[in-house]
Amino acid sequence: MHNCFVIPIYNHHDTIAATVQALLPYQLPIIIADDGSDNQTKQALQQLASCYALVDIVTLPQNGGKGAAVSAALRRAAARSFSHALQIDADAQHDVNDIPAFWQLATQHPDDLISGAPLYDESMPRSRRIGRHITHFWVNIETLSRDIRDSMLGYRVYPVNATIKLIDQVQLGQRMDFDIEIMVRLYWQGIKVRFIPTRVVYPQGGRSHFSLLQDNWLISKMHTKLFFGMLWRMPLLLKRKWTHG
Repeated sequence: MHNCFVIPIYNHHDTIAATVQALLPYQLPIIIADDGSDNQTKQALQQLASCYALVDIVTLPQNGGKGAAVSAALRRAAARSFSHALQIDADAQHDVNDIPAFWQLATQHPDDLISGAPLYDESMPRSRRIGRHITHFWVNIETLSRDIRDSMLGYRVYPVNATIKLIDQVQLGQRMDFDIEIMVRLYWQGIKVRFIPTRVVYPQGGRSHFSLLQDNWLISKMHTKLFFGMLWRMPLLLKRKWTHG
């Protein structure tokens, strides 16, 4: 395995330094995709890149959404011949203490997608909690299974080659719908998804870029597309279910 970290970022100048410093002890390259951030964030990224040789900045010319940023970071990972990339957010929501568990499970199952199964506290907004339940319902239908315990958490280890192959084949959602869609489509392609329970917090005063109107609309359209995609894949999905239980 040839591992790296990937971090999509959009205007999180106040948390990115702490996130990077938490990753440095692993001595793995850290690919940060700047999704058209403001000047404060660009300056923070330039400072990190000048201080730490492990930091590699990919700059998108304008804001394209989380999916666009993750895709750009994964493409850089592929270009640098990394086999696995651990995606983690820049806003300090994810528990970095679980990183060793992610890498250990990825080492044991290098062909699989390793993802966090979030454990939320009372800091999670009620609207986000409801939205997650709705998405879980549809993902169960789209995969004809309960194998995917959570599809929205962007804390996961991607097998890079398989993921880039999918990104090149299909036009995926470019915003918050990306995390869901890519997991469902990787599952459709026969990649097993394994989960690690991990604590997730919404920091007080944290900055979320989730748009209740726009992103929920995009996610709704995505679920419609995935539902119809499931219909013609139904025989294969059912065969997989009956074969593997």
